[in-house]
Amino acid sequence: MVGVGKRGELRIYLGAAPGVGKTYAMLGEARRRAERGTDVVVGLVETHGRAKTAALLDGLEAIPRRELAHRGVTLTDLDVDAVLARAPQVVLIDELAHTNIAGSRNPKRWQDVEELLDAGITVLTTLNVQHLASLGDVIERITGVRQRETVPDEVVRRAGQVELVDITPEALRRRLAHGNVYAPEKVDAAMANYFQPRNLTALRELALLWVADQVEVALHRYRVDQRITDIWETRERVVVALTGGAESETVLRRAARIAKRSGSAELFAVHVLRGDGLAGATAGALAGLRRLAEDVGASFHTVVGDDVPAALLDFARGVDATQLVVGTSRRSRFARSVDEGIGSRVVQDSGPIDVHMVTHPAAGRGLRLPRRFNSVPLTRRAVGWALGVVLPVLATVLGVAGRDVVGLSTDVVLFFLVTVVVALVGGLGPALLAAVAGAVLLNFFLTPPLHTFTIAERENVITLVAMVLTAVLVALVVDRAARRAAQAAAAQAEAALLASFSRTVLTRPEPLPRLLEKVRESFGLTTVAILQRHDGDWSVSACSGPPDCARPEQADVDVAVEPDVHLVGRGRTLPAADRRLLEAVAGQALLALRNQQIAAEAAEARRRADAVELRSALLSAVGHDLRTPLTSIKAAAGSLRDDGIHLSPADRRELAETIEESADRLTGLVNNLLDSSRIATGAVTPDLRPVGYDEVAILALRGLDGADRVRLEIDERVPEVLADPGLLERVIANVVDNALRHGRGSPVVLRASAHADLVELRIVDCGPGVPVADSGRLFAPFQRLGDRDHGGLGLGLSVARGFTAAMGGSLTAEDTPGGGLTVVVSLPAAPLAELTS
Repeated sequence: MVGVGKRGELRIYLGAAPGVGKTYAMLGEARRRAERGTDVVVGLVETHGRAKTAALLDGLEAIPRRELAHRGVTLTDLDVDAVLARAPQVVLIDELAHTNIAGSRNPKRWQDVEELLDAGITVLTTLNVQHLASLGDVIERITGVRQRETVPDEVVRRAGQVELVDITPEALRRRLAHGNVYAPEKVDAAMANYFQPRNLTALRELALLWVADQVEVALHRYRVDQRITDIWETRERVVVALTGGAESETVLRRAARIAKRSGSAELFAVHVLRGDGLAGATAGALAGLRRLAEDVGASFHTVVGDDVPAALLDFARGVDATQLVVGTSRRSRFARSVDEGIGSRVVQDSGPIDVHMVTHPAAGRGLRLPRRFNSVPLTRRAVGWALGVVLPVLATVLGVAGRDVVGLSTDVVLFFLVTVVVALVGGLGPALLAAVAGAVLLNFFLTPPLHTFTIAERENVITLVAMVLTAVLVALVVDRAARRAAQAAAAQAEAALLASFSRTVLTRPEPLPRLLEKVRESFGLTTVAILQRHDGDWSVSACSGPPDCARPEQADVDVAVEPDVHLVGRGRTLPAADRRLLEAVAGQALLALRNQQIAAEAAEARRRADAVELRSALLSAVGHDLRTPLTSIKAAAGSLRDDGIHLSPADRRELAETIEESADRLTGLVNNLLDSSRIATGAVTPDLRPVGYDEVAILALRGLDGADRVRLEIDERVPEVLADPGLLERVIANVVDNALRHGRGSPVVLRASAHADLVELRIVDCGPGVPVADSGRLFAPFQRLGDRDHGGLGLGLSVARGFTAAMGGSLTAEDTPGGGLTVVVSLPAAPLAELTS
């Protein structure tokens, strides 16, 4: 019997090409399920004349196909209505990507399958990888054939199981040659075209990679469920370094292609904000990089580090990267000869990480930006020293050669120009060298008396001193300008980082964990935590990284946000500039912590309000429902004790029965109250074991008023469930008792059926049912949906749902066809190992 409201499971047999054995594997699974007692039918299976495949259909019930006339020809296709009317547990439907005949219920067969799944029917189907919608253009380039029949990837990804049916291209071609795939007249054309070895190899790789991606998703889900935090290097992870320059887009797109060819590897885009003043990119450029990273499926990260190669490699190792992509340097060859650059250092220190150097149009054309502590970059200083030697000599040669044309005043101006040029390029040191060298050469070669260091006139001394002063002053101006530029760049980098932190605090509902993670990444720390002190003892309020810093004195970095709140880090000692930035971030972390605490206090306030509301409902219910049986007991007992009332034996028995019934009602009310309290406090610990619905139902019906109106229609072949027998008995008793009391005398039927890995017990009544407006409150405590004539606190269904959830199952309600209410108890089927142990 199909579970109404519960979606069926889709199982897909995926292959690289026709003939690999998908239908054969599907039929084999169908026969195994049928032998285990599952209700399996064949909706539509294409054997294509293959005898071994057709043999597996023997013994399986087949739904007659629907006949449709198309262009004067009668064709057959899947009859969805017939399958829905038959309502099997499992149906076999071949060729998921098939296009239906015009006039069918749905245009595509996968839409038929979706409809059957929504009806609670499990579907086994087949699919070739070339029919996946996302691979259409790739398949066309490989085979030269455009696939017109496709299935959306999302449909396949939602499948409960995707099983790869795989054989080698050589084996498939042998199978084709032996006539096991197509008719003999079609074999030669197929092998010469679509079934070429290169096509089959490429299709097989696509199928393997697609299934591997699904396995990765399943593995991630398993690691999350099992709370596994150890690193498993099961797939490629690619890190791409972005500077924000013109080459960034080229490098990022190249990295995306590398990640895609590596089997859908994870892609991390990282930008290093240099703490020494090299900002690397404007805020607008970074925003563009972030958008581009999102477009290619990469996650975007920013880190801070004075040593860019070290910061980049630290980040790559932190995410277990297997490949690192960097762009070639934009600097000139001469600059790279002086300083090998970031790329070369990354290659030298990368260790097991593979490094890709990506060329781009901007390679070798750029200049390095200034640094904070060496105001003039090393490259410019090297050029300045060279010019400080070459230009004075060149000016001397020009002065000697033009001695008959120009005078000494022109030579002096020329040497002044040399000094200024060297100062602008190389700074103070090269400028002093140029000034001194120029003064000496001017005096020796151009100032009378020639070829001596004698200074005959006072004006020449003033000229020499002026040259040195000019060199010093110009160099100081250049140095100050370089420092101001470096400071501005550093401020821009810090502002960009603070803006990133602020965006995290303002946009995320729970920002503290992500904020600490970004701080850890940005400052190259192994652990970042928020510590709070209560009564002299420190506790960790939030942490990113290994929890190895429980007190401020254990930290490498300690920022006191408040006297009793510290932001601490482990991994390295930060320089003063980074520490100032971290102090600003600490204020944002405190804001996030306060917001988190306010949210927790609000949640606690809501919980207390709910408790007050629950307490009010309890007092209201107790005031009515406990008073009634107590009044009955007191009245009956008073009558029995009153000597002035003459009672016959029959009257005494009736009063005694009244007392007993009222006491039983009180016992049930108290038990439900205690059970509800246990569920609310999480004190229910079920002892799970294999048990059958039929044996527990018999025990549950004993002692229930009206049990004679209950019919058990539970097949003994239904699998056992994994449950606590005592709790399951209480669940069935409460639900059946509710059905008997509110069913207005209608019979109650218990049926069971297996569905996938679950076994469902349906408790069906044909009473008035539940109004749609009240269905949401059916399982809420102290709710009787307006019916107060039968007593009870309205806890029966609430307790039943709590016990079912504690056993790993679910309790739901649905309308009974024709009127009434059906409550479905769904529990996991007992594993075969436990059944046979």
